[in-house]
This record gives sequence, C-alpha cells and structure tokens, in this order.
Amino acid sequence: MSVASSQEPVAGIAQDFLPLKGMDFVEFYVGNARQAAHYYRSAFGMTLTGYSGPETGSRDRASYVLEQGQIRFVLTTAVRAGHEIARLVSLHGDGVRDIALSVDDADAAYRETTKRGARGVREPFTLRDDSGEVRMASIAAYGDTLHTFVERRDFKGSFLPGFVAVGGPDTVSRPTGLKYVDHMVGNVGWNQMNTWVHFYEDVMGFKLYQTFDDKDISTEYSALMSKVMSNGNGRIKFPINEPAEGRKKSQIEEYLDFYGGPGVQHIALGTGNIIETVTRLRDQGVDFLKVPSSYYRELTARVGKIDEPLERLEELGILVDRDDEGYMLQIFTRPVEDRPTLFYEVIQRKGSRSFGKGNFRALFEAIEREQGLRGNL
Repeated sequence: MSVASSQEPVAGIAQDFLPLKGMDFVEFYVGNARQAAHYYRSAFGMTLTGYSGPETGSRDRASYVLEQGQIRFVLTTAVRAGHEIARLVSLHGDGVRDIALSVDDADAAYRETTKRGARGVREPFTLRDDSGEVRMASIAAYGDTLHTFVERRDFKGSFLPGFVAVGGPDTVSRPTGLKYVDHMVGNVGWNQMNTWVHFYEDVMGFKLYQTFDDKDISTEYSALMSKVMSNGNGRIKFPINEPAEGRKKSQIEEYLDFYGGPGVQHIALGTGNIIETVTRLRDQGVDFLKVPSSYYRELTARVGKIDEPLERLEELGILVDRDDEGYMLQIFTRPVEDRPTLFYEVIQRKGSRSFGKGNFRALFEAIEREQGLRGNL
C-alpha cells in the first residue's frame, strides 16, 4: 500500500531536514477493537487486512488493521485490566493515539526531532519476522498523541512484524470510495495553539500554511482560532485549533472537556466523487451534520458554477467553497462515538487547496445545534 497522499506536493519548497513520505497509519486506542473494526468495515467500507492479538503472541493487546485506498487505520484495545491502553481509553474514550509517518530513516527522524526539542517516547527499535524488518521510533505531540516514524525498507509482510494477514474477501466491508487522509485536526487548550505551531515549525520543520482567527471562525455564540501546518513536500497537513472567547462554550471547549485534554478532533478523508461516497456512507449508517436549506439558495451566487447538481448537494448536506485555484466540497459526520469528540470530514478537491473558510459559519451553527441538544452549548 502506498502511504503518500494523492495530493500533489507544494511546488518550490526546499528540502527539509525531516523528509516525510506520507501518512503510514493512524492508530486508535478503543474499548473494544473487534466491535470498532466491524463499525468501520460496515459503515465506512474499510477492509480488514491484518490482525495481532493473543493468538499471534501479543499477550496484552489486540489490534485490527483496516484499509481503504491509501488510508490505514489500526484499532487497538487492551485485553487485560490495568493496562496503559485501558487507562487512556478510560480517560479519553476511543480516540487517536498515534499519527504514524512514513520515513526513509527512522533513526535520523528521531535524532533530528529530539535534538530540536521533541520529547522522545520510544527510541529507535526494530521489529523483525520472516517477512523482513521495520524500524520505528516515537515522539510526543499534543496531549497523549504520538508521532511514530516508520521505516519499512524491504518488509514484505502484513502491516508490521507480529501481525498476520487476513486473507480472502472481507464479506462485511462495503467500500465507499474513500482514498486518502487529506488532513488531521488537533484541538489544544486555551492559548496553546502557537505553542504547537512552534513545535511543528521548530521540531518537525513544518511551515504555516493558512491561518484562521475568531473573525473567520465564529457564530453568535462561540469562536475558535486555527492555524494549518504543512510539511516540506505538502503531503501532511495538521490544522491546530484552540478556543476563542465567545458568549457560550465553543466546540473546542466541549471537546477538551469530554476528551480530557488535547487530542485529534477530526480526520478529513479524501474522495474522487463526494456525492457517491456520501450516498454510500449515509446508506451504511454514517450520520452527518445537517445545514439549513437557505445555505443552498445562496450557494451559486457565492461560489459560481460547479459541476455537481445543486439538488443532490442539498439532499446530502454537502458544503462547497471556492478559492483562487478552484473549489472543494466537504461534509462532516456527527461524532462517531458517545462522547462528543472524534468525527470525520469527507472532502473532494477540485483545484482548491483551502479548508472551506466560506463554510465555517454554516458548519459551526450546525455543530452548535448538536451541542445544544447535548446541553453543552
């Protein structure tokens, strides 16, 4: 499986000290990995490709590897009480633990980031089996989130040494056309956004890609601030959000309360046909935020001519925004678990490399309606 995003690298950016090939995998710590895997297979259409657990010699955890296109999720649960995984799930609920990045040299990635101030979590180590070896190392990011550097070289096995391939057709999976991870958004605490912006700049060599302040991202009731960080080749993008002052509690504050600190708020998944993908996801049980019909009455005047039929976009609740390079279509799920924390974005880019600034108000009002139903606004 290729790990590089299908998005084109940003032209004209000089070679950086931390060359990242793309997203290798995203690991979630969950309360019940078998059941969570079934949800992602049946609802999101991901295919079960690998497994590690007591049957394969892993005595303290079970992990399920799911793939679709260039997306690779790993769902991991503790199988014994008192394990660190169980403690983190108790604190955060199900959520992203590790954003793993593909590199050619894990030792160099660890050395360069730790000497620039990263807190090392796992020094470089090697996993081996009959299929070859994988070199890995991990550093700490915001909250309990990790970045693991993954160097695969000539590994020919399933995911990692210690995992077994799951062969044959996945009779549960119904693919939905999701292709790659477009970006991943982190929520951090009050006045912490710039701290983590500097982390990605100084420690990992990222550049500031876009900035949104409380004038861009606000409603009558709440606001937030956001800065988008991009790595040297433009394949990895991490928006970082923090709360801003408002009349009521913002979605970032609600997330921080329920997650128990900073963490990944949402994962944007790219598709080549958002209408087909969202139709399949909706039919398979994925719940999306709803926007009022008035949004679509003003859409053509705001974004100009688009290829997609307006009535289908309105029926599905898909948002549209345009910039100087083209336009993009996006939609957001409701939280995928009982805590109002992690959710997903589905995005199709038709030239645009932006993040839907023109949709922020409609999106945030939809989120606030959900917050109000939960009594958390």
